[in-house]
Amino acid sequence: MNTIVKKPIIGITLDSEQPGGYSKFPWYALRQNYAGAVVAAGGIPMPLPHEIDLVPDLLDLIDGLVVTGGAFDVDPSLFGATERHDTVITKDRRTKFEWAMAQGALERDMPVLGICGGQQLLNVILGGSLIQHIPDTVENCLPHEQPNPRDEAGHDVTVETGTLLARICDNVDHLSVNSAHHQAVAGVGPNVIINSRAPDGVIEGIEHPAYRYCLGVQWHPEFHISTGDAKIFDALIIEARK
Repeated sequence: MNTIVKKPIIGITLDSEQPGGYSKFPWYALRQNYAGAVVAAGGIPMPLPHEIDLVPDLLDLIDGLVVTGGAFDVDPSLFGATERHDTVITKDRRTKFEWAMAQGALERDMPVLGICGGQQLLNVILGGSLIQHIPDTVENCLPHEQPNPRDEAGHDVTVETGTLLARICDNVDHLSVNSAHHQAVAGVGPNVIINSRAPDGVIEGIEHPAYRYCLGVQWHPEFHISTGDAKIFDALIIEARK
C-alpha cells in the first residue's frame, strides 16, 4: 500500500502597498516565484495577511514560515540605533506582524526561512544589528543592488564549512546568488552563526543551531539561481513535515 505523505503548509509573509497601481485602495503583493518555490519543494503556500491579532491562529495553521523581502527596511530603533540613514524606509505594520510570526514560529521550533529583508528581520529578532546602507559602511563594496536582472547571479558567496547551509547544499564551498539589497547584517546575536559571506565581507547568511531550521539568506533563493537555492526550500519542507 502506498503511504500518502501530507504536504506541509508553509506560511509566506506578504508585502503591502499603499493605494495606486494595482488598486485605488491598500493592497498586498507577493511574487509568484515565492509560492512556486514552495510548491516545487512539495509544500502548500499560504499567504499571510498582516493581522497581528490572528498570529496565534495562523501559527496553528502552518507547518513552516517564509519571511519574504521587499523594498523597505527594519526600523533602526528595533536594534538599538539612535540614528536613521536617509535611505531607510519602513513598513511598521508589516514588520510588527512578521516579528510576531517569526518569534512565535521559533518558540514552537517551527522551521523558519528569512529571505533578504526577512533575513535582516530574523537577525534583529535574534539579537543582532544591521548595516543601514552598505555603500556608506563597507569600503569597496560590491553592487549589492545588482544592475543585471534579478533572475541572474550577481556575485558568489563563500559557504562556511559545518553550517546548516553547507549541509543543505551538499557541502559546497561557494554559491552563485542574486543580490537586491542596500542593507545587511552588521552584528549577530548570541549563538547566531554566520554561514556565508560575499567577497567584500558582507554577511550573506545566518542560522541558529538551537532550532532545527532557523535559516536566513540575503539573496533570493526562490529564483533558483543555483541548485543550492532549490535545496534550501527542499530542506524547509522536509523539516516542516516533522
